[in-house]
Amino acid sequence: MIKLVKTCCFLVAFSAILFARTKVMAQSDFQAQRQISYCAAQAQKTLDKMPQTGNDIPRNIDQGKTGWRYINYRDWCSGFWSGILWYLYEGTKDDRWRDAAQKFTARLSPLATQPGFDHDLGFMVFNSFGNGYRLTGNPAYKKIILQSADSLATLFNPKVGTILSWPSMVKKMNWPHNTIIDNMINLELLFWASKNGGGTRLYDIAVKHAETTMRNHFRQDYSAYHVVVYDTVSGKKIKGVTHQGYADNSMWARGQSWAIYGYTLCYRETKKPEFLAFAQKVADVYLDHLPKHLVPYWDFNDPGIPNVPKDASAACVTASALLELSGFVKDKKKAAFYRSKAVAMLKILSSPQYQSRDVNDAFLLHSTGHHPAGTEIDASIIYADYYYLEALIRLENLQSGEALSN
Repeated sequence: MIKLVKTCCFLVAFSAILFARTKVMAQSDFQAQRQISYCAAQAQKTLDKMPQTGNDIPRNIDQGKTGWRYINYRDWCSGFWSGILWYLYEGTKDDRWRDAAQKFTARLSPLATQPGFDHDLGFMVFNSFGNGYRLTGNPAYKKIILQSADSLATLFNPKVGTILSWPSMVKKMNWPHNTIIDNMINLELLFWASKNGGGTRLYDIAVKHAETTMRNHFRQDYSAYHVVVYDTVSGKKIKGVTHQGYADNSMWARGQSWAIYGYTLCYRETKKPEFLAFAQKVADVYLDHLPKHLVPYWDFNDPGIPNVPKDASAACVTASALLELSGFVKDKKKAAFYRSKAVAMLKILSSPQYQSRDVNDAFLLHSTGHHPAGTEIDASIIYADYYYLEALIRLENLQSGEALSN
């Protein structure tokens, strides 16, 4: 009997080890560098077809179309394309991508002199000039980043404790002071600037915004509202509503992904344990509701599921965030879980079902921009491509480091 028990214990232990090894091997089969090369090939096709006059920054390709819709530097998505080019330079070490990135980053230079018009200044400047400065050390880029951070900081309301996200919605929607969950991403601009000559005031604004959002922007299950409206006199929360989600009480997929990404970067920049704990809580509710195919429907609570559009962009943002979060979590089992989910998401996104390939010149299909407005539904969108490539670069860095240590 003792021999039988020992044999059973050995078999159980052996099976667990075998399962773990099989899981690791399955993940290692996905090589990020191959997909980075795919992105480079697609981006080259975009460059080859770039218009010679007028707007020339790609934003989206609607379903059924093959050509990009182009924008200028004023559009909130203007920084993603040059950010993609900087990531391609980082991922391939090919100078042609640096040259292209410099060209399109220069297009955004007027942003340095713009007053704080809304929170998107972070997306526009830090994805472009931020990545450019990180990879080249160009002092002109640093100057523009610092100027833009100061402009963004002018939208901070100390009575409320957050940045005014959409000044244009104050009168249009009667939202006296509105803050959207997307705004969490743009705190990175303030954190960076505070550590590179901008002063501690910018750091304090970013921290206060994150803390206030943590208290007011989430339901009991840690799902996020898209918009929270505040009273400018008392500074108190009036209500939580949606603008791009299904309903005021629903979990808009990309909004939740912004929360995961935002609190992960807040922990990176501050090392405050409450931000790390919160990043895990907002990640866990997303993962708990995620369908088996790992790409969310545009809103987790749309009653039409499964016959509604998906949002690959939310999967891209989440995959990138989880790769970083997995490096911060002390619990090795949970860290491995987050990383395995991120890799699984990237594998699905890199399949024929989601990669654009010969359909159009973007990287990915099946993203949803503004469903209630009927725009960019089941489309290729530039920010999906940006965060997809960012996640691949992060995974490649992890895989390269592990190869060197073996």
